[in-house]
Amino acid sequence: MHSHLLQLSDYGTDFVFEVLDVAGRLRDGLDFHRHQLEGQSMAMVFERPSLRTRVSFEVAMTQLGGHAVNLQPAEIGLDTREPAGDVGAVLSGMVDVIMARVKRHQTIDNLAATATVPVINGLSDLAHPCQALTDLLTIRDCFSGNATGKRVCYLGDANNVLRSLVVGCGLKGLPIVACSPGGFGLTDEEVTRLRTQVPALDLTLEPDPAKAVEGADVLYTDVWASMGQEEEHAQRVAAFAGYSITQDLLAKAKPEAVVMHCLPAHRGEEIAADVMDSPRCVAFGQAHNRLHAQKGILAVLMGSWSSTST
Repeated sequence: MHSHLLQLSDYGTDFVFEVLDVAGRLRDGLDFHRHQLEGQSMAMVFERPSLRTRVSFEVAMTQLGGHAVNLQPAEIGLDTREPAGDVGAVLSGMVDVIMARVKRHQTIDNLAATATVPVINGLSDLAHPCQALTDLLTIRDCFSGNATGKRVCYLGDANNVLRSLVVGCGLKGLPIVACSPGGFGLTDEEVTRLRTQVPALDLTLEPDPAKAVEGADVLYTDVWASMGQEEEHAQRVAAFAGYSITQDLLAKAKPEAVVMHCLPAHRGEEIAADVMDSPRCVAFGQAHNRLHAQKGILAVLMGSWSSTST
């Protein structure tokens, strides 16, 4: 059994390949899974709004035979009403796994420090490992199960999604280009840390969008102002002018390149409406894969299934 999933960099390639294999097999109906987590429960702790994370984890738990309990901020009050460490200790005696979507990564670290059951990071300001695993599953799907050597280009803010995507690409052997305007990209310290965490990482920083997308098989973007940055929206829209995935920019990538977005999308900002709604954009299939990736994560972390099972 694996322990917590707080950052993807805590694991190696074996974990990534196992989760993707299990997720794909369960999605494709190759293994009966209705009773994998029968009688087990998951606490879902939210400090941030959620659509995909909430629905995918709750449905995943149901499809695996378990049960999910939804806990909203007013009910918990992490580090206000009650310290996160105390919450972890209490929930560990009542449920079998905890998924938390938090504002500060330190909060989930504190939660996991006292928890005696697996804790899954459903999102923090530092990392989004569940999204990265979903993204890798989607990229594999887009290239008929073989994404070896496919080049990923991320355009936008160097946020939690990018940091986890970089780690995931490094563990999966995919080269990745990060393209952000000055002041919004990965810092030298972050790049050093990422290269240390994943020695095989093939990361290129290219601030020019036209150059960044050359030879790309996948173009990926996210909102320019993440949750908690709403007051910076106007400033960021101005700073990111030219970084939107438009038809013109997409034409500079490979002819068969696909477009990904972790959603929600702001059409007309980070992605043009005609790109978002085109057949080359796989954002909705990517969103649907959140369900299957969560099933893979839960099955592997909770020790109920492995890719070597028969």
